[in-house]
Amino acid sequence: MNVKSIAAGLVLLLAAACTGQTPPRARPGPAAPGGSAVCAQPRGNPPPETPTTIDVVEQAYFCILANYYSGATLDARSLLTAGFAAFTQELNRGGRDSPEATMPAFTGDRKTDWAAFETAYRRVTDRLPDDAGLREKLAAATLQAIVTALGDDHARWNHGGRRPPGHYDGDQYGLGLRASAGPQVTADPGTALPPLFVAAVLGGPAKAAGLRPGDVIESVNGSAPFIGAAVTPGAVAALYPRYPQDAPVRLRLLRRGSGRHWTVTLKPGLYQPNPAATQVVTSKPLGDGVAYVRLSGFAPHVADRTFAAISRMRAGRTLTGLVLDLRGNGGGSPSEVNRLLGGFAHGKVTAYQCAADGTCETMRTDDGVALLGLPLVVLTDRGCASACEHFSSAVKDLRLGRLVGTRTAGAVSGPAQPYLLGDNTVLAFPSKHHLAPGREAIDRVGVAPDHHVPPTPEDAAAGRDPALDKAVALLHR
Repeated sequence: MNVKSIAAGLVLLLAAACTGQTPPRARPGPAAPGGSAVCAQPRGNPPPETPTTIDVVEQAYFCILANYYSGATLDARSLLTAGFAAFTQELNRGGRDSPEATMPAFTGDRKTDWAAFETAYRRVTDRLPDDAGLREKLAAATLQAIVTALGDDHARWNHGGRRPPGHYDGDQYGLGLRASAGPQVTADPGTALPPLFVAAVLGGPAKAAGLRPGDVIESVNGSAPFIGAAVTPGAVAALYPRYPQDAPVRLRLLRRGSGRHWTVTLKPGLYQPNPAATQVVTSKPLGDGVAYVRLSGFAPHVADRTFAAISRMRAGRTLTGLVLDLRGNGGGSPSEVNRLLGGFAHGKVTAYQCAADGTCETMRTDDGVALLGLPLVVLTDRGCASACEHFSSAVKDLRLGRLVGTRTAGAVSGPAQPYLLGDNTVLAFPSKHHLAPGREAIDRVGVAPDHHVPPTPEDAAAGRDPALDKAVALLHR
């Protein structure tokens, strides 16, 4: 099996994890204007990728209109405009701009507008040299722009056979650090506040270079991470390289305790992270009857593993409260969220999954779980996203506990469903929109904590955790 097919298989598993289900068996999509299937949900690992073409772009366009949660009501002209803009930009980058590359007037009729779009697109590409690489870049840029134009944090297109970020047989890929601002700043700059600093050293290049928690990052590749209070998204995003093709990252650092300024270049690579960074569930008693459990994600069986950890801490002692640390929890399975919430309440609606016409399906607590009977405090931050926000909003709306830390990411549009395209790439987006138990939208907004306790570089350098201290103090009241 080659790298492309491995990557595609991983993406199917990640997309399925967003829904809490195993990858579904293929089923045909609605008919396209020419009569072919628009898209199908994949079965197993797809074959290796083939070149992306304008026909694949057409397939993705009609797949979105047929299956995206607001596909029936969205103005498709916005997708085509974004796609054509990206097409002309890629032409310009390749030194192939053309007077023929003029976007047609759109009428609002989806099929007619696509026909006009395709005619203009082909009028340009038919005059280009016989360069397969250029044609691939043009189609890929166009398709990616159409997906991006949805403005949906759970809409993505996997292309290029590159392995997504994550684990590689126990290793991780990156710089080996976690900063005070996460990669979500690219989509939502409002999630970051100055200063930018090293929140944790996970291993690898950052550890080898001697970085420490609390080191302030003054510049990234020569760019200031903040100009005033406004973040520079590209600078922060560079701290989270995703693929082996990514270039080294040059950091200018300040260690406030000593006043030392220095520059270091970190080359992204595979590394063995600190053991705690790879564990999905970690737990420990904090004393005075308070139990602490940290969840790095809502992976399969994480709820049962959490209950087991609490049960072990209850052996030989009386627990009086629970701190559940969801900082940096990027989400996962909604069914695991509902099962874990079942430990704190029964018979409750935890979220709604709604169509564009306002009809909603309810998600509920798993009432087959025994109630824990423990006061709860949940630690949140801007790294708490998707299923993590499902959990946090339910805790707040249902008054199951209190939230301490900072606002969550605001990245919970809805569970992504995967669709296989004709070039064997995977397009994923939500077919339903997420609402919290109070029927409020938290996508793009996030869940506000009951007690705002932001991190600081001084606390990180000293190994202090004021949010955890606040949580324990609340449980002792």
